[in-house]
Amino acid sequence: MKKLFSFLKPYRLFIALALFLMLVELGVELLQPLFIAKIIDDGILQKDLSVVIKWGAIMVGLSIFSFLGGIVNSFTASHVSQSFGHEVRKNLFGKIQAFSFANLNNIPTSSLITRMTNDVTQLQNTVFMGLRIMARAPLIVLGGTIMAITVNLKLSLVLIISIPVLVLFLGWVMKRAAKLFRLVQKRLDNVNSVMRENLIGMRLIKAFLRKDHEIGRFDGANDELKMKTVQSLRLIETTMPVLMLVMNVAILVVLWFGSGFISTGDIKVGEVVAIVNYATRIAGSLSVFSWLIMVLSRAKASADRVTEIFETPIDLDEGRVESRGDLIKEGHIEFEDVSFRYPGGDEQVLKHLDFTVEAGQTLAIIGATGSGKTSLFQLIPRLFEAESGTITIDGQDVRDIPLDSLRKRIGYVPQEAMLFSGSIQTNIAWGKEDASLEEIMIAAQHAQIHETVMRLPKQYETRLGQKGVNLSGGQKQRLSVARALVRRPKILLLDDSTSALDLNTESRLLTALESYTCTTLIITQKISTAMKADKILLLEDGEVLAEGKHDELSKTNALYRKIVASQYGEEEISYETKNVSR
Repeated sequence: MKKLFSFLKPYRLFIALALFLMLVELGVELLQPLFIAKIIDDGILQKDLSVVIKWGAIMVGLSIFSFLGGIVNSFTASHVSQSFGHEVRKNLFGKIQAFSFANLNNIPTSSLITRMTNDVTQLQNTVFMGLRIMARAPLIVLGGTIMAITVNLKLSLVLIISIPVLVLFLGWVMKRAAKLFRLVQKRLDNVNSVMRENLIGMRLIKAFLRKDHEIGRFDGANDELKMKTVQSLRLIETTMPVLMLVMNVAILVVLWFGSGFISTGDIKVGEVVAIVNYATRIAGSLSVFSWLIMVLSRAKASADRVTEIFETPIDLDEGRVESRGDLIKEGHIEFEDVSFRYPGGDEQVLKHLDFTVEAGQTLAIIGATGSGKTSLFQLIPRLFEAESGTITIDGQDVRDIPLDSLRKRIGYVPQEAMLFSGSIQTNIAWGKEDASLEEIMIAAQHAQIHETVMRLPKQYETRLGQKGVNLSGGQKQRLSVARALVRRPKILLLDDSTSALDLNTESRLLTALESYTCTTLIITQKISTAMKADKILLLEDGEVLAEGKHDELSKTNALYRKIVASQYGEEEISYETKNVSR
């Protein structure tokens, strides 16, 4: 909560102004019953019209002043709440951007979206209502009670006894409601999760005719949200009858005893009217408390969820030494006894890896699905941290290199091509913000996508749909490669990034990569791609089973021969083996 309040500090003056104007409105409202008592006792009962006109004019004047103050208060509260929401959302997004993959795995994407939208909006609205109207209800209860006591202590004892009991009751309701609304927000996360999965996988849902199944999943999540919301609101709504019952009984008691005091001359008629007026205003304010409890309970639940993001420690430091310019000059990579398991996982994904890639070399990594190839890639730019062992680049431990210095020298093309809404030019320039059109076109030529782009009506200004939906799989892969190449990396990581390319296009792309002075690591299932590498690394169950050139592995490793046979047949292996023996 302390973190959230810090976002309000820059607006202290506006907050003070809004609260002052709210107190002005409140003061006018609390003074009106006293003016009414004056008009009744000194004006109407005494048949003095000048008194009625005098106090009536004062009431009208103060009401106009209060009205103008309320307008300014609304503008001020809006400014503070909107600015607060903007800053919280901005800083929340920045914190999420700094998260490691381990952090992102712990909090579902749907929950992060809900927290940045629904929860922040809830807090923003609460700030507005807090400055505009929220504090009025408790202050009217407090101020009305004090003013009633100043009018007549004996008759005000009814309020003094009943109000503390109601406050304790409301405190209990609010504590319970906060827990229920936290559960509501979690159910909302579930609804968003199902919606997000469906929107992403809509093609697959239609292809497999799973519409009814997914509608059932959504209905289930939606029903859970409805049930938990109804349970929360039911608790809130029960407070209204209790509050009104107690306060109406209190008003009846005031009227009963007030009439007796009037007949004995212990109290004036105007004083009884004033106390009843205060009691009525207090009752009206207490009727707002059920709404206040709902708003505050939801705000408390949202504040806890947003604060959880801000207080989540990022389990990835920025580097143990200060940046001294370009720390990666050659691209020599070495893994020394490296092991890794995913956060929360039981089994190691990578086990005691030892291998070296010389600067400028091309390493092809081959292995079955689940052998740890992608996991190995993610350790190099420190998307995840190794559990044990050391990874060095140009002799420096990657944990000592500042993240910015490390990642800006790495071109990473993930297994799933990810493009963003915008033009082709901006998607390629995403790899280098200040890239010129010439640099973008050169990268596209080397990635074998330039000719395809030039055939489009708007060429590099062609707009892409979400995730590049209007491109084929091969086109998306080549744009992803161009995005990595435009930054002229010292280390290029291609995670099965040519799987959707035909052999000729892939061959031209690999040939073009030879013009780059960088160390290249390629995850591939194609032996034709591996054959062109300087070295092949064969992984099995997270361990290095063998490494060497294609000819060596064909001769010495049974698993590699089996992979070659699955793609070329036994005849090719026999032919290659004979050539090697010669």
